[in-house]
Amino acid sequence: MVAVIGDIHGCYYTLVELYNKIKSKYPDISVYSVGDLVDRGNNSFETVEFVKNNEIKFTAGNHDLMFYYFFKKPTHPIGQSWIYNGSETTLDSYSSHMEKVNEHLEYIINAPLFIDLDDCFISHAGISSYYQKQFKKGALEDSEKLNKVLSKDLSGEHSVIWSRDVLMNLGKLQILGHTRQQEVYHDEKSDALYIDTSPFTGNKLSAVLIEKSKLIETITVTTNENDLNEQYI
Repeated sequence: MVAVIGDIHGCYYTLVELYNKIKSKYPDISVYSVGDLVDRGNNSFETVEFVKNNEIKFTAGNHDLMFYYFFKKPTHPIGQSWIYNGSETTLDSYSSHMEKVNEHLEYIINAPLFIDLDDCFISHAGISSYYQKQFKKGALEDSEKLNKVLSKDLSGEHSVIWSRDVLMNLGKLQILGHTRQQEVYHDEKSDALYIDTSPFTGNKLSAVLIEKSKLIETITVTTNENDLNEQYI
């Protein structure tokens, strides 16, 4: 069994409370996240530092990669879009921790685009049905090919970090964030579980406990007011 946390978006205090709730009930469980650690909430630096220090494995989200590309490859389309997508709160959060920026950026860029576990498949925005024709034998049959295909199309509308398409049914429960929901939502046709419950708007941060493609439990925490930036509420 594994725990998977939805999009965090700089909601550090909320994350700490949720993580502690998970660990108090399941002390030995491995904890993952679907990414979007940064932007919009007030505490992106603290969030990345906590995820790193507690060895929470995560898949790169579009906001994480916008942050990276803005600093490292500013002419790249992903980097150019960051300034319009919640960057100001991240820049504020790092303003007193500039010595940590490069360390965190390297940490982000080394995150995988997907994590394929026995219990579930984790990515940020899911595997679009657009790619179906390239995987006639099943997308999970060749993880190297899947990673290569997804890496080539990071900026596209069907990308694993941007897609809002109907998702491919992988034959295994697919866990993703990116598309905001008020509550954790299961799309039965795609067998996809959407777990971004919009903490930065004041809703809540959610985690799901998954065993062998089955949802065992959902754990949530209402967003801590210290994480909220008034422009996003």
